[in-house]
Amino acid sequence: MFQSFDLTSTPQFGRDRVSALRATFDSLGIDAFLVPRADEFNGEYVPAGSERLAWLTGFTGSAGIALVLRTQAIVFVDGRYVTQLAEQVDGSVFSGGDLVNEPPHLWLAANGGKGLRLGIDPWLHAGAEVRRLERALAEIGGTLVFLSHNPLDRLWSDRPADPLGAVSIQNVAQAGVLASDKIATIAADLKKKNLAAVLIADPSSVAWTFNIRGADVPHTPHPLARAIIHADGRAELFLDKRKTGIEPEAYLGQISTQLPPSALEERLAAVSRNGGRVLIDPDIASHALSEIIRKAGGEVVEGIDPAKLPRAVKNDVEINGSAVAHLQDGAAMVEFLYWLLQEKPGTVSEIAAAERLEAARAHVGQSMQNPLKDISFDTISGAGEHAAIMHYRVTTETNRMIEAGELFLIDSGAQYINGTTDITRTVGIGAVSEEHRRFFTLVLKGMIDISTARFPKGTRGCDLDPLARIALWRAGADFAHGTGHGVGSYLSVHEGPQRISRLSTQELLPGMILSNEPGYYRPGSFGIRIENLIYVRGAEEIEGGDMAMLGFETLTFCPIDRSLVIPELLTHDELHWFNDYHRRTREALMPLIHDRDVRAWLENATLPLEY
Repeated sequence: MFQSFDLTSTPQFGRDRVSALRATFDSLGIDAFLVPRADEFNGEYVPAGSERLAWLTGFTGSAGIALVLRTQAIVFVDGRYVTQLAEQVDGSVFSGGDLVNEPPHLWLAANGGKGLRLGIDPWLHAGAEVRRLERALAEIGGTLVFLSHNPLDRLWSDRPADPLGAVSIQNVAQAGVLASDKIATIAADLKKKNLAAVLIADPSSVAWTFNIRGADVPHTPHPLARAIIHADGRAELFLDKRKTGIEPEAYLGQISTQLPPSALEERLAAVSRNGGRVLIDPDIASHALSEIIRKAGGEVVEGIDPAKLPRAVKNDVEINGSAVAHLQDGAAMVEFLYWLLQEKPGTVSEIAAAERLEAARAHVGQSMQNPLKDISFDTISGAGEHAAIMHYRVTTETNRMIEAGELFLIDSGAQYINGTTDITRTVGIGAVSEEHRRFFTLVLKGMIDISTARFPKGTRGCDLDPLARIALWRAGADFAHGTGHGVGSYLSVHEGPQRISRLSTQELLPGMILSNEPGYYRPGSFGIRIENLIYVRGAEEIEGGDMAMLGFETLTFCPIDRSLVIPELLTHDELHWFNDYHRRTREALMPLIHDRDVRAWLENATLPLEY
């Protein structure tokens, strides 16, 4: 499953392709064009034929957007990808933009030039984003031009075909709730709100609602599909029948009408006629879908995808399944770490490490009769200066050996039928510097403070985010990413609306799974991240307290490199947590490991630390 992302092996590709795009501007009646890292489903992972941003620019990160004007071109990325952008794109063709503080709509308002005509593909931009662009262009007397076709698709002569990944059933033994019950709950809410229907535009919500999984995009097991759920309980699923075998098709026929994707526009128009009120999530559904409703005479009612929050709040079956998946994944991580740390420094490459970890997951999955379905994202396997690139993706060109005296960071995850995992461990290869150990300990303190947090009902992710940073802040340091993201149940490893970040205003609710992953990155030198998955447990009384408090339960069990910890920098409570975590890790994983040498390594790796 390792991929070498060589979409643009020389800078010349970016120059030639941008020139070809600009050559279409006059015939299209535009002065600029936006190229998002998105497909018409607005997901994090896109099929090969939708990697337009990578094809045009060479940038392969999971978040970004290019603005190509007649005389300049900008690729906007967030803090995770600044270093990667500089390495991957031709600086003589593209400059870098700030996706967070000055995204395209703000940049256009300040720099676009009077009367600018901006072209977009209306299938690749959500309704909320279109409104931001329209407001920005209005400030400069500009115009947003909705194109009937994407000019890049005609320039990309060998563009891959649309995927036809097989669809499988996610049985109630893993899902916990019948699809028919989920559909009925959504329909009842629509009826209560006097809505005719809802368009479910997020493939992960479609997968969750209908208890199906797919294989259309890398690492996220949802089918590229949409659905309309009507207030009377009827459900229409727009899914290519070439993706469904006999059993999935029979199953889906019991709960929905399965229609080809080409029927979506007609059916959406049909429910919109005579003033039909259709719920649509403007942050997910493309602008083109809203226009279908309006042109048919319907009313677009904007609101949150009704599956989004229920999907984020895992039921007991999903939580228990995730816990089992994480034990299995922890055993694979131990097998991998034992191998890595036995090898002679300088003999293992970043690619070899990523491949070995995947092999360990496959081996443990086979032995536990819970096979590895896929990795949950492209493994980040970075040594030394590469570890400082937050979302580094090793290629055959950048691949290097893992040498003595440096830190090695591996951020990886797996998809199992009973859960999705995501774990980061940073390990020292031989003896490392005291500076490495100091910053590792500061990062660890932040991870522990999130793990042990207690908080009242109503607490949001933004309220907890500073806990992960205080130790670093006191040392004059920080990290340029959120502390944690939501995680799905055999679905997307990056799931909303739950997050732990400065910008997250979503209340944290019992059953939500999140990552806990503070870090520190010194460009050109080293990087550190420690990550466990946690879930929000129900409120509990605290002895002597006035109210019940929510807290987190840890799902991930795997040793944290104790040789990198400076005990004197930990408080008594932090040291207690660290030692207790290693005790629980040893007790949980030892029964799953049968190799004598690996068991001995696990025993030693989880010994208690002392001042």
